[in-house]
Amino acid sequence: MIQGSLVAIVTPMHSDGRVDSSAFRRLVDWHVDQGTDAIVAVGTTGESATLDEREHCDAIELMVDQAAGRIPVIAGTGANSTTEAIALTRCAHAVGADACLLVTPYYNKPTQEGLYLHHKAVAEAVDIPQILYNVPGRTAVDMLPETIARLSAVDNIIGVKEATGDLERIPKLRALTSPEFAIYSGDDATAREAILCGADGDISVTANVAPAAMHAMCAAALAGDATGAGEIDARLAALHHDLFVESNPIPVKWAVAEMGLIGQGIRLPLTGLSNSFHDRLRKAMHSAGVM
Repeated sequence: MIQGSLVAIVTPMHSDGRVDSSAFRRLVDWHVDQGTDAIVAVGTTGESATLDEREHCDAIELMVDQAAGRIPVIAGTGANSTTEAIALTRCAHAVGADACLLVTPYYNKPTQEGLYLHHKAVAEAVDIPQILYNVPGRTAVDMLPETIARLSAVDNIIGVKEATGDLERIPKLRALTSPEFAIYSGDDATAREAILCGADGDISVTANVAPAAMHAMCAAALAGDATGAGEIDARLAALHHDLFVESNPIPVKWAVAEMGLIGQGIRLPLTGLSNSFHDRLRKAMHSAGVM
């Protein structure tokens, strides 16, 4: 089981929106050096919604190649079409990803039975470990703990990213699933508390900007050190909040660019961070000790 801080990595882009492969490779090396526990590629923060299938597969292959076994790579392969999700998951399997993260189908609002059958179909079609991703604030559908428990019985469905921020769900999910089933927070602001009450780690936006601190905070929480985890998390609190002053990944891409790690490229319909938020985000970065 992968535990700790799993970065939901941004996808670097040139000013014209093309993927910047060189910057992508440098980011992987930086995260290895900073102690990040795993990379989650081409998820929400990686602008998966505007990468075409070829770009999506190429990005996963690049991550796997650059990681070279030094750090696990989890590929975002979810879609609101079961057929497309299977195709992306097959691609991730073919290029050697360690696991896949599959968001609940968005916009079409399936029932709980539809969610179960969708994820079961992908799992049965592709023999790679798969992590469910529940983020109703993005998808307009909430996969309930009981549905997650049903899916946990499928052999290669190994975990869930629970991004509701509802801390009551963590012990409920733990009670409904086996100890081997991984539970990850998908909400940085509550991740410390989630780990302390049974989660295995955090699939994190903040880790793009403060990877060493996020690794240390998660490690402390996993060790049951509530005081130590709280002290680290307090320095990150403004960053957890201010990386969402506009739609993710607008603020986090600006912040990573401000650190000189990537360029300012972002793909429409997303735009660059509004000037009115620059000083606010710089202040949060200073508080976190990354500037």
